[in-house]
Amino acid sequence: MIDYRVFKTAWFSRAARKARIEDRALCQAVAQTVLGQADDLGGGVFKKRLSDNRHRAILLAKAGEFWVFTYLFAKQDRANIEEDELKAFRALAALYRGKSSTEIAAELASGAIMEICNDS
Repeated sequence: MIDYRVFKTAWFSRAARKARIEDRALCQAVAQTVLGQADDLGGGVFKKRLSDNRHRAILLAKAGEFWVFTYLFAKQDRANIEEDELKAFRALAALYRGKSSTEIAAELASGAIMEICNDS
């Protein structure tokens, strides 16, 4: 059994609320991503379709430990992220991979990220 935690950034939380995407749907999206049902953009960055294919989410992964929803966009507004954005997301994924559990706890306490599901 895979044991992982799922978080969303404060920015993503606001965007998901506007798009009416519930945490339950995000947790299901991560379960699908774990099964390979998402686009692996490399460097711990994944793109996942949400809300009946109307939105795209960018997720960062620390293999086997956690997932972080960081960016959301409507398919009708843009086709994809730009190459420079992908590089920035890969750098952010590397930063998250280096975080200790204490640092994650500090981000949770500050409200920078919110935990939405925990598979353990």
